[in-house]
Amino acid sequence: MDYESMLSSAMEKMPKKELVKDRFSVPAPQLEAQGTRTLVKNFGDIAHAIRRTPQELSSYLFKELATPGVLQNGSLMLQARVTPDTIKKKIDNYIRDYVYCKVCGEPDTVLVREGKNVFMSCEACGAKRPAGTR
Repeated sequence: MDYESMLSSAMEKMPKKELVKDRFSVPAPQLEAQGTRTLVKNFGDIAHAIRRTPQELSSYLFKELATPGVLQNGSLMLQARVTPDTIKKKIDNYIRDYVYCKVCGEPDTVLVREGKNVFMSCEACGAKRPAGTR
């Protein structure tokens, strides 16, 4: 037997690896327009799903959307009309920059403050880098 046939024989005998895609799922934002304001009703659930505090995520959204707002009972009230697509895009950008590890690609990170600096530390691979860098 040559190497290629032994390799393919061994690969056939290996158990099939199942991909688990729902390990990290973020709920879609549920918005409600209230006049000139927008209420994100499930904001607490979104923050919990990405393992960040509502304050961390809301301060990012306030800055990115250039609008003030307030956290209230697991919801986020924005002082402007915002479309669902815009909110979804901003949350996806936050997840890309502040949740996924740039080394291993896993979402198992935590934000660690050291003095005035904030670092993103990965619990899966141990990598550490300044938060928000691409």
